[in-house]
Amino acid sequence: MEQHLIDLHCDTLSALYKNGEKASLTENDLCVNIKGLRQGNSLAQFFACYVNAKESEGEEMWEKSYQQVLGMIDRMEEECGKCPDIRIAKNASQIRENQREGRISAVLTVEEGGVLNGKPERIRTLYEKGIRLITLTWNYENCLGAPNSRDASVMEKGMTEFGIRTVGEMNRLGMLIDVSHLSDGGFWDCIRCSDKPVIASHSNARALCPHPRNLSDAMLRALAEKGGVAGLNFYPVFLKEQADQVSLQDLARHAKYMIETAGEDLPALGSDFDGFTGPELTDYLTDISQMEQLWNAMKKAGITERQLDKIWQGNAMRIIEEVL
Repeated sequence: MEQHLIDLHCDTLSALYKNGEKASLTENDLCVNIKGLRQGNSLAQFFACYVNAKESEGEEMWEKSYQQVLGMIDRMEEECGKCPDIRIAKNASQIRENQREGRISAVLTVEEGGVLNGKPERIRTLYEKGIRLITLTWNYENCLGAPNSRDASVMEKGMTEFGIRTVGEMNRLGMLIDVSHLSDGGFWDCIRCSDKPVIASHSNARALCPHPRNLSDAMLRALAEKGGVAGLNFYPVFLKEQADQVSLQDLARHAKYMIETAGEDLPALGSDFDGFTGPELTDYLTDISQMEQLWNAMKKAGITERQLDKIWQGNAMRIIEEVL
């Protein structure tokens, strides 16, 4: 099978960064490595420079987090320099060039827009260093806006003035705006103020699993109308309230629901591999190499080959071509 998988989100890079020289992208016991990417027929893997700012206490937490992001970018460049199977890509043409040469593409992202720390020049700096997507918030309020929350007063908060300006600058430069983790109020601000499609790189359907990290029907439709995509998140807690009973059919269920609610141009894949731990499950995925099992489960659930191709790569590639 030819390379055809685009995964919009994993946390493997931050795990490698924390492990130092103990592991590499070629050899590790994580969910994502070169062998697994090959077995999963990967075309492009989005690697998040994920930071938990509150691991650094005090006033300097955002500055320390920014330095960690820079360190992760350097680490990914080192990994790609050591391994001929993978190369950083910054746009659709580079992804296709890598594909022609038999290489997997690595697309660099930042998961925590708070590292900008109110400094607009950092947007361009990150862009010049190869970052092509920023997840505007993680789990904390930052200079851009508020995170998703079970607290309604937090959930209704919109983007800050700096956040709105950041969206405009990302549009201008050609960076993907990621609303996963963002408050509902912030989501709607992004839909209104962005000139380009926006994405939810790793979020599911709230109607099927009522977690605030997931997207309401109105949000799914708004993303689709904007030309965006929603990457299906494999974290069991975001798939079903009974997380210990999750199976591949639950991922298929969310995919079908997105198609029925907002159309087949919306769903994509955003595994969140190496970003979560969960219950041991029998009929489920443990790493990126097993993606064919998910393809077969979705096909069995009635998702057509055309729709599967869109979920696996077509929808993601469309937005990459339009924005990057």
